[in-house]
Amino acid sequence: MHAYIFTNSSEILSATAHLIECCGFSVSRMTDFSSQLAIDANAIICVSSHEINQLGGEDVFLQIAKGYKPKKIIVVKENANEFSMSCALGGRLINVAASSTQMSTEIVSSMLADLMLTDQTVYSCGSTKTANTISLVRRVAAKDVTVLVNGPTGTGKEVLSKFIHENSGRKDNPFIAINCAAIPENMLEAMLFGHEKGAFTGASAANQGIFRAADKGTLLLDEISEMPLGLQAKILRVLQERVITPLGGSREINIDVRVIATTNRDMMEEIRGGKFREDLYYRLNVFPIATLALSERVEDIIPIAMALLRKHSENEPFNFILSDQAANKLKEHSWPGNVRELDNVIQRALVLNDGPVIEENSIFLQDLRGAEVAISTEEFLFSKVS
Repeated sequence: MHAYIFTNSSEILSATAHLIECCGFSVSRMTDFSSQLAIDANAIICVSSHEINQLGGEDVFLQIAKGYKPKKIIVVKENANEFSMSCALGGRLINVAASSTQMSTEIVSSMLADLMLTDQTVYSCGSTKTANTISLVRRVAAKDVTVLVNGPTGTGKEVLSKFIHENSGRKDNPFIAINCAAIPENMLEAMLFGHEKGAFTGASAANQGIFRAADKGTLLLDEISEMPLGLQAKILRVLQERVITPLGGSREINIDVRVIATTNRDMMEEIRGGKFREDLYYRLNVFPIATLALSERVEDIIPIAMALLRKHSENEPFNFILSDQAANKLKEHSWPGNVRELDNVIQRALVLNDGPVIEENSIFLQDLRGAEVAISTEEFLFSKVS
């Protein structure tokens, strides 16, 4: 995806361009819109209404813009009385009115960046730390190496794994994820390697297994630190030899699969405790990537929140945005549950809020570590329905 953003002294559009770049996508910052520009077809054009007025009005602008055959055109009216958003041209033209009294540059630019990246596999961010991680991940994606993603629960390890797949040479082939902690040991082996008919009680038909289902694509072994030791040895052999043998079978089958593994554990501690094989660790840890807790990347909170608002409101009659007060409340929270907790908070806010602007009193936070909560759940809900 390539975006052409006509910043022209617009703080909001300059901030939007920065966020798009943080997410790892190409941006051309432009100053004046005309019919003489070199703009790629199927790109995204984002321009302010002030720029359009200087050009001679919306009709003139659209006539020129359509000539570039863009995928999407976003027009931003700054300093509007209130927030609104509307679509035209079958969804290809999006008009956004941004209220300077209701929402900050950070909020509006996060929403605009999310609108541009709607069709992309994105690891939403606004922080330098995460932008550097995404830049590294893009390099890793281009090379067919095994990856071990380590980080706290709820920090987006599976999202990052999908991002690697979507930016790799395997993107047109399957991406399959399996949670090693959620499946009993006696079932996990059969699911991974497949089985022949009659291999065990209840095996009334043969099954190819997940490794073969992911052939030519990517297999995510989520929470691999929870995998039983006996099965770890078999995974090691698959990674070394690139062959599998289905349960009940004797024939080795070649596979071509990229493996990504995730964990929230200290793997060296797991090895010292005899819970994880050292040789498998080094086979998986060809390229290690760490995800950070949300509290360590506060600049990511609003971009992620805006992406979650859109995700959970696709069937709503209007689009949502955060007020300044709501955004500040989110940024001040410690987020022990990371992005997963933020997702819950956003879904609650959509239930409790009465209009398109999410207000502070619709942001209900709970601190699992026992810190004082300003208002009880019962009082909070009563205040919303009374």
